[in-house]
Amino acid sequence: MDINAHLALDDDLAPAREATSAMLASRARNLSLPQPFYNDARLFALDMQEIFGKEWLFAGITCEIPAKGNYMTLEVGDNPVIIVRGDKGVIHAFHNVCRHRGSRLCVSEKGKVAKLVCPYHQWTYELDGRLLFAGSDMGTDFDLGQYGLKPVQVKTAGGFIFVSLAEQPPAIDDFLVTLEHYLEPYDMANVKVAVESHIVEQANWKLVLENNRECYHCNGAHPELLNSLQEFDDTDDPRATPAYKSLVARKQADWDGDKVPWQLRRFGKRNRLTRTPLLEGTVSMTPNGQPGCKKLMGRLQSPDMGSLRILHLPNSWNHFMGDHAVVFRVLPLGPQQTVVTTKWLVHKDAVEGVDYDPEQLRRVWDATNAQDKRLAEENQRGINSKAYEPGPYSETYEFGVIDFIDWYSERMQENLEHSAPSLRVVRG
Repeated sequence: MDINAHLALDDDLAPAREATSAMLASRARNLSLPQPFYNDARLFALDMQEIFGKEWLFAGITCEIPAKGNYMTLEVGDNPVIIVRGDKGVIHAFHNVCRHRGSRLCVSEKGKVAKLVCPYHQWTYELDGRLLFAGSDMGTDFDLGQYGLKPVQVKTAGGFIFVSLAEQPPAIDDFLVTLEHYLEPYDMANVKVAVESHIVEQANWKLVLENNRECYHCNGAHPELLNSLQEFDDTDDPRATPAYKSLVARKQADWDGDKVPWQLRRFGKRNRLTRTPLLEGTVSMTPNGQPGCKKLMGRLQSPDMGSLRILHLPNSWNHFMGDHAVVFRVLPLGPQQTVVTTKWLVHKDAVEGVDYDPEQLRRVWDATNAQDKRLAEENQRGINSKAYEPGPYSETYEFGVIDFIDWYSERMQENLEHSAPSLRVVRG
């Protein structure tokens, strides 16, 4: 395919860009989005280009690649990515694409290698992406230095790994400094993944996020979760009861004594951190509300740490308790298909079967994930109907959804505007 044909394919999305921009400009802030945002293939392609192709994405946890040569992979739409730990502990990220004929280099979700070797023709790369070997058949004039792996932007903080496919991604360092501070008590260099799950939901990724950003549905859908979780996490929430506010004040005094941060911090509408108590008498999101792991995380001395909630749009939410943490990653697979990955973290010295039972540890969120899958899929089926039209959000119960849709709309509009000059060049 020549360059003109390639640009023509990109230009095929020009009408969708213009229509999307117009719909966002005219949308009512308190209503759900028009139908195409949830099921149209062209608009999904724009989501992958302008949101997942340009924003910072939560990828994984540094403990998953603890030593030199450890790697993890993920798929961002059609873009496979590899994240690998190299010399001196440095974490690199690359497009998981061989520079020879484009084969994926690493085909497993996780692994450990001495070098990155393409399984197709054995081109071999250093862990920092340099091409080391391409065989003698490439000729004596072949320049290895011109064919290193293409890098992906990567940043780490507090044990979290973020990647961006953009050449110039948005600023994120202020949030990362705060994330590092809030996760310091957990000593994230010394945690491990105790268990993980992958659930494919037949629903658009925005419906998965919308469902997460409100607990309006919790009473009718999540009995296991509500054995420990408060339905709100902010004393300014209009639903917050006097009993909740009193509990918060007592717990915040305890957390101050332990030098554990708890204050609500926002970074626009993209990132949010806050520590909030669980229900009185419970300390963990387990079936009985008691610790799921006997060995506490990091330097924590009490299991009664409530839940440190961390939001990162567009694709992650997290709960950190005294005994374990639960981290979530969302990646779109198609206009109506999304994979949700859940990982349960414990202290790296915790012994399975002695300090924790994986089945008990995961029971509450396994149930909750299954319930949310059904809700999102039924939501998608209804939205696909010709009867669907944008419906009103509750500003009391669904303010988190409003914030998410506002963030999405603002970022999509801004990124579309920045793409507009290149579109004009292509058309000319």
